[in-house]
Amino acid sequence: MNPTFAALAAAMTLAALALPAAAQSPVPVSATEVTRREIFRSVPMTGTVTSERSARLSAATEGLVHAMNVDAGFPVQRGDVLMELDPELTELQLEAAEARVKQARSELADARRRLDEAEILVPKASIAESTVRDREAEVVLDEAALQQAVAEAGFQRAVLARHQVKAPFDGVVSAKLTELGEWVTPGQPVFELVALDAIRLDFSVSEDFLPAIAPGGRVGYSLNARPGESFAGEVTTVVPVTDRNARTFLLRVRPTNEQPLLLPGMSVTATLKLPTGRDGLVVPRDALLRYPDGRTVVWTVGDNVVSEHRVQTGLQFDGMVEIRGGIAPGDRVVVEGNEALRDGQAVEVRAPVAVTTRGG
Repeated sequence: MNPTFAALAAAMTLAALALPAAAQSPVPVSATEVTRREIFRSVPMTGTVTSERSARLSAATEGLVHAMNVDAGFPVQRGDVLMELDPELTELQLEAAEARVKQARSELADARRRLDEAEILVPKASIAESTVRDREAEVVLDEAALQQAVAEAGFQRAVLARHQVKAPFDGVVSAKLTELGEWVTPGQPVFELVALDAIRLDFSVSEDFLPAIAPGGRVGYSLNARPGESFAGEVTTVVPVTDRNARTFLLRVRPTNEQPLLLPGMSVTATLKLPTGRDGLVVPRDALLRYPDGRTVVWTVGDNVVSEHRVQTGLQFDGMVEIRGGIAPGDRVVVEGNEALRDGQAVEVRAPVAVTTRGG
């Protein structure tokens, strides 16, 4: 290469490097304004989807399982027959009881007829007064016998009806705990049933947060089954019964707005937003750059030139970070394209980023 030409190229390179950053081609960035808003404290939680109504169903009488009409996972409606016991013996007992009712009615009718005859004969002195009293007592006894027989028949009829296990509410059978041919007794669980129309989220939360939590508080949650999506809920119940070992209490959350398909037993993660009672400056989380030496900085834009500012951060919530010092309200901070900026570098500001929050 010609020595003169080489020297000229080197001089041009040095001159280009010596140009101020503002004189180089503008770097495209996106920015948004520093705003002031209410500051919240975010509390991460892990919990479980539960149902407000769940039941372990059992038969009201003992017997042999004769028919199983559902299996685990079957949806059922209130009143559906889930299981039937063998009714043969009870049906025979009911037939016998109904026969005794007929006999008692017949005996009562005969006693009343004989009493009526005696009362007709008394004025004619054709029958003793004591005989009439005896027949009246017989009627009373036969009436009592009829009532007893009717009650016994009703009892057997009720026992027969209890040979069926019916769904007490709409739901899904979550477990089948017996099979055909097994002998079941009252109180022995045969099905587990859960309702799907009244779903809630249960969390165990440290007692340290109890004073700041109240019904109606906002909660953002997500599901392992729906990664990357967030949903909203609100606190419905705070149960201040502390776990003596874990020092936690039960927090119940009701899903709001459009909720995904929630099934009891699902794992759920959430963030509880607790008000701090103060306002502060906030920026999107993407505006922050953190360095190994502990510095946290943001880049601000003024007259299409960026400058670096070291900031002190506070609480984080809804994708925002509280800034306690280093910038002022109204400053514009870079949220995209800030990874390789240099102080004083010229930039081209694209459309501002609209910061949106989901799940509360």
